[in-house]
Amino acid sequence: MSHYKHHVFFCCNQREGGARCCADHGAQDMRDYAKQKVKALKLSGPGKVRINQAGCLDRCDEGPVLVVYPEAVWYTYVDREDIDEIVSEHLQHGRVVERLKI
Repeated sequence: MSHYKHHVFFCCNQREGGARCCADHGAQDMRDYAKQKVKALKLSGPGKVRINQAGCLDRCDEGPVLVVYPEAVWYTYVDREDIDEIVSEHLQHGRVVERLKI
């Protein structure tokens, strides 16, 4: 059994030389926002949800990206409303957000 119900990894990688990367799309700010949102909803902690920063997840061309385990569902997002939808639908209610899935 997993230590967390959902473990979320946000790619926050910064590539050199002008290559596309998640960091160019505010990935760190979105990770911070998701972490605060999950905490405010009392969804964080052992047996619940963990939000983490990751290095390169090697999908920057589809980015910004995050992945939710144990389901291994990959998402892209544009703004806080997209993060809110992922938190509400996937992390709270267990429903994949098809429109954001990659």
